[in-house]
Amino acid sequence: MQNQIATRAKLHDGTISKATWRPLQIATAFLLGAVILYGVGFANSAAVHNAAHDVRHTQVFPCH
Repeated sequence: MQNQIATRAKLHDGTISKATWRPLQIATAFLLGAVILYGVGFANSAAVHNAAHDVRHTQVFPCH
């Protein structure tokens, strides 16, 4: 029983708290979305660019 308590204490010492983890997840998702949006928006391939452009129009997102 003591071994289990000691093991749980060791596991919780090195983890990131939920208060820190949640904003990190949100920031990572925002950064990934921005990279995808701008990466596809400025792509040299006309098919990829036009597909992204059409999706923006279906989401009522002004682009020009």
